[in-house]
Amino acid sequence: MRLFNFRRLAAAASMLIAGAFSTTASAEDRGFMALFEEQPSPAAANEDVFYANSQQASYEQQDDMRLQRDYPTVTREMVSDPTNERPGTITVDTENRYLYLSLSDGKAVRYGIGVGRDGFTWKGRVRVGRKEAWPDWTPPKEMLKRRPDLPRHMAGGEENPLGARAMYLYSGPKDTMFRIHGSNEPWTIGQAVSSGCIRMTNDDVTDLFSRVKIGTTVVVL
Repeated sequence: MRLFNFRRLAAAASMLIAGAFSTTASAEDRGFMALFEEQPSPAAANEDVFYANSQQASYEQQDDMRLQRDYPTVTREMVSDPTNERPGTITVDTENRYLYLSLSDGKAVRYGIGVGRDGFTWKGRVRVGRKEAWPDWTPPKEMLKRRPDLPRHMAGGEENPLGARAMYLYSGPKDTMFRIHGSNEPWTIGQAVSSGCIRMTNDDVTDLFSRVKIGTTVVVL
């Protein structure tokens, strides 16, 4: 009788352990899909459970550190103008992630920016065709095709990804669909994360907005 009970106990323990491993692997699958929504790892379910849990803890710790960091609301400073452009011109240095507004005394206001990620960078000479304070956001159809979960329209406000101000970039009479705009994600300034738009902190974009007019030339390098 004792031997029979021991065997039953051992079998039950094995089933519990197997169930725990199965649940952990399933959770890790979901974690990978959330982190890399377009390219989930097919090998995630076969990874060692301890390693998977450690990785998940690492991701969560990085998110906490990002949210707790003090991000600057103002990056602008007065510098010698490196662009050789006419006063009043905006120059976007994509590689170094700076935007310059040329002034009349050989100086420029330099701002930190976020730029397009790989595959979404561009160069050209355009102009500010329209300006809006607390702009509405209507994602273009190309973006909705990539991200069908996005809203079709969002009213302006603090939660709007275009931030406090937006300057709409035109090539001749045509809207390029690229903008210089504020952001409610200040940790993206200095990063290459957008779909081609130029991001600034809300304080910085409000300052630039007040300095430029419709028709201002914008050079994107």
